[in-house]
Amino acid sequence: MSPRAKVIESIRRNPGDVRFDDACKVAGWIGFERKGGSGSHVTFARSGERTILNFQNRNGRILAYQVRQLLEMIEKYEDDL
Repeated sequence: MSPRAKVIESIRRNPGDVRFDDACKVAGWIGFERKGGSGSHVTFARSGERTILNFQNRNGRILAYQVRQLLEMIEKYEDDL
């Protein structure tokens, strides 16, 4: 299993404990580009996609609703990996 696949599988298996850094990496892997953010917030957008991913760094982890959005985008763009 590739390192990317391991990170994604980890997110799927344990969505309650997703590292902020891993979420940012995965967003890039599926075609999202960092568009800004300040402080503990980072936003990612993808051309042609209405959903904007917004991650908050809360003690090195992201919030539950942000994990759900990330998982939806992983499912939608998994072929881009």
